[in-house]
Amino acid sequence: MSEALAHTRLIALDRALEAAGSAIKLVTRVPPPLKPIADQVIRSASSVPANLAEGHGRSGRDRQHHWRIAYASAKEVDSHLRLLAAAGAVHHIGAERALVTFDQVRAMTWRLLNPLERPPPSAPPLSAAADSGR
Repeated sequence: MSEALAHTRLIALDRALEAAGSAIKLVTRVPPPLKPIADQVIRSASSVPANLAEGHGRSGRDRQHHWRIAYASAKEVDSHLRLLAAAGAVHHIGAERALVTFDQVRAMTWRLLNPLERPPPSAPPLSAAADSGR
């Protein structure tokens, strides 16, 4: 995964750009009391493709470091979007779509970091998470 990877297209990056765009679009009209959480969604969502791209251009431990940050940022977006959806501040179906796409990005990033291991289990859909709280 050295020089050859730097000259190839990274599918995880394409999906991360799609996911970040969806998440950012969702939170642009969040009510003022929840605006700090929406701002954090924007920061963490934009961090995912940025770190995947930067890691793609690096090698060795630097590459792994950026991909780990991308993975963690995608997890962070997940928790913030779930919170905003539970509060009714974002469109539920749009949030579900963004969460699914970020889950795919996390799975691809996990594979980049751990090519021989199985990915961790996916987070439950929003509807399942809501049902379990009743």
